[in-house]
Amino acid sequence: MTRIIKKRTFTGTPDIAPRAYEAEHSALAREAAAEGFVLLKNEDNLLPIQTGSRIALFGAGAGRTIKGGTGSGDVNERASVTIYQGLKEAGYQITTEEWINDYDKKYTEARLAWKKAILEDSAARSAAGELSSFFEAYTAHQFIMPVGANVYQTEADTAVYVLSRIAGENADRHAKGSDYYLSDEEHKMLVDLCASYEKVVVLINAGGVVDLSFLDELSQIKAVLVVSQPGMEGGHAVADVLSGAVNPSGKLTDTWAMRYEDYPNAASFSHNNGNVEQELYEEGIYVGYRYFDSFEVPARYGFGYGLSYTTFSVNFESVVTDVHGTVTVKVSVSNTGDASGKEVVEVYVGLPDGKLEKEARRLCAFGKTNLLAPCESQIMTLSFDADKLESYDEEHAEWILEKGIYGIYVGTSLEGSRLCAALKLSEDKVLTKVTNICPLQHNLNLLSLPAEKRRTRYEAMVQDAAFVPTVAYDLTAIETVVVDYEVAEPEDEASRLVDSLTDEQLVLLACGDPAKGQSEESAQEGALGSAGASVPGSAAETSTAALEQGIANIVLADGPAGLRLTKAYYIKDGKIVPTPMEMNLEHGFLYDGAEPDGEKWYQFCTAIPVGTCLSQTWNMELLERLGVMVGEEMKMFGVQLWLAPGMNIHRNPLCGRNFEYFAEDPLLSGRCAAAITKGVQSHKGIGTTIKHYACNNQEDNRMASDSILTERTLREIYLKGFEIAVKESKPLSIMTSYNLINGIHAANNYDICTKVARHEFGFDGVIMTDWTTTNVDENCTAAGCMIAGNDIVMPGLEMDFDSIRAALADGSLSREQLKKCITHLVRVVLQSNCYE
Repeated sequence: MTRIIKKRTFTGTPDIAPRAYEAEHSALAREAAAEGFVLLKNEDNLLPIQTGSRIALFGAGAGRTIKGGTGSGDVNERASVTIYQGLKEAGYQITTEEWINDYDKKYTEARLAWKKAILEDSAARSAAGELSSFFEAYTAHQFIMPVGANVYQTEADTAVYVLSRIAGENADRHAKGSDYYLSDEEHKMLVDLCASYEKVVVLINAGGVVDLSFLDELSQIKAVLVVSQPGMEGGHAVADVLSGAVNPSGKLTDTWAMRYEDYPNAASFSHNNGNVEQELYEEGIYVGYRYFDSFEVPARYGFGYGLSYTTFSVNFESVVTDVHGTVTVKVSVSNTGDASGKEVVEVYVGLPDGKLEKEARRLCAFGKTNLLAPCESQIMTLSFDADKLESYDEEHAEWILEKGIYGIYVGTSLEGSRLCAALKLSEDKVLTKVTNICPLQHNLNLLSLPAEKRRTRYEAMVQDAAFVPTVAYDLTAIETVVVDYEVAEPEDEASRLVDSLTDEQLVLLACGDPAKGQSEESAQEGALGSAGASVPGSAAETSTAALEQGIANIVLADGPAGLRLTKAYYIKDGKIVPTPMEMNLEHGFLYDGAEPDGEKWYQFCTAIPVGTCLSQTWNMELLERLGVMVGEEMKMFGVQLWLAPGMNIHRNPLCGRNFEYFAEDPLLSGRCAAAITKGVQSHKGIGTTIKHYACNNQEDNRMASDSILTERTLREIYLKGFEIAVKESKPLSIMTSYNLINGIHAANNYDICTKVARHEFGFDGVIMTDWTTTNVDENCTAAGCMIAGNDIVMPGLEMDFDSIRAALADGSLSREQLKKCITHLVRVVLQSNCYE
């Protein structure tokens, strides 16, 4: 029986008045932002500041607060609350309104000049026949915030300076002034500010790490608060934390180094060495805190660090294991201060020295307390399985725990964690046997800690373990899993439907629907993030080629800081008026044409904090609630797949897209993605798309850069988070990345798409390309995607259809291979809310 497909209706409303969901969702975005702020410094308990106090507010982000990054992850919300607005509404007396108003004029002038440069560049690229000319021009011209006029003394005794940074896709950051470092003008402004005010607070309004060496010379800076890119309610959230209405409880999910040069790949990352064609991951497994901790390199602020307005004690209670290898750590957390607050408990495990070189410690579990009143306590029970302790042995293609002592460290940061217990594993244990993937085609000079230092470190841990409880870790009851790579596809409704389709229908379903482009330009270019029409501003739609067989077309919308849809669109003669991509970015600021004719309809989406800010909450329950909220908006606006969350590893602080991603740690990244996915998919018929799979750690030359790394590094650092997300939350979709992995484009990579995702992770959803992946390099084709098990090519251009037809004709792609990909897509479509 053919399913009945729902008839789509116009999304949004012609009424511009606020709707009930907006206030509710804004409140949750505000809560999430405040909980993701990280207090780095608070000398003399300068914060909180009493409401009603005078504040001298300076800095680019004061009146022009950066809510999020640029590009496809932007959100066209109704309005955003700036820090200036938030502090004013909270009752603070801002003594520098003249400066803020003057800055606003400078900002407007700078934005107009930026717009002019983009439009001129776009026209030139278009004339040269470049694909996605507008988007390429947009991402090539990163907007740099003007600095503003000189600071001055006012009647306030406290100054707040907002240091802001913008970053976005398709371009990496730079280790220079106005980006990673202060510009000369910003440095002078801070020096002058410290000469004029005894108490200075710095708010870091940036999506990633910035250099903080200026703290060493400017002692008047008593407090530093990382507010990240906090979404549309950022200004209110800042006021909540500065006033003490909310006690900061965020923790860093990156290591903030003393100097940029301290990062192990600083010299070679992206453009730093002049080579954006090949990225050598020679630091291996030593990414982020794994490097700083193992090599004993001091950090300015380490992984998991964050202060509070109160104090806590964390007392280890017990550790137990079971026959399945699950380790359960119990701790007691008490609020020993004078203010209510939350605390994060982090469990790290020190690994034994053996045949495989390992990092000193790795995060294995974490949890966040409830809001604890002074003198209140809470028992925290934190568990992890044996696979959180495994290492990958390339020689034998197996995941193994080597025998020895595993030290359990508990604390509220990596640096502050203490050895509380130990596990003793008497013999090696192989958990999983796999097959080798993604062979190296390049020699790497891998970073390695000398064996003597590793042995000395391990022996010291063993000696310390003699003074803490040690538990025998018996894994003999666990059977070794041998992955079967020949598992047949099940016969079900989806497979039977696909069997009935013609070759041409299969070809059309293998790509997005180019006829759904919202303008002629979008249809021709596959404009990134605006190739859908049923829901204006959506990223794309799947094909309508098999509607008669009951296979609906589904709508995909960008993320991950909320849904990116057009804020306003037009209906004329019962049809949506096509609009160019320029209207869908920066709230339409870059559009220079006339307002379209027709009735105006509105789609107001909620701009939540960026991924890094969300991860800094360390609160998986909160992230799940945010996922539920996004899911409500997906249902409201007719979106079936959200192209989020992004979960690439923060390999280097200069990656232009780090703001979208969660952390430098795969466990935390995977848990965050899983929590959000669980929330979204608690609504039947919609789902998430975890991305970008995998090793998308560089934005410069992102479509042709080759990520060159060992199989062990790939598996332990860059695939592990995806595995966690898939196994814990079963997302409906995965998006592959633009880059190559050891010489093969991720989108055409059978090893990661089929061997790893399907057979090892057990992923049963749909795998899609990133936009126009197959339209740039002849070595990455639509047919190659089908062969690799990358099920659908987005957004779908004629050259993609031609590629698949030609491969079917010459036999390099079989009908069975193509059917398998389309079956994966149809299974997801049949789960969607597109049916009666």
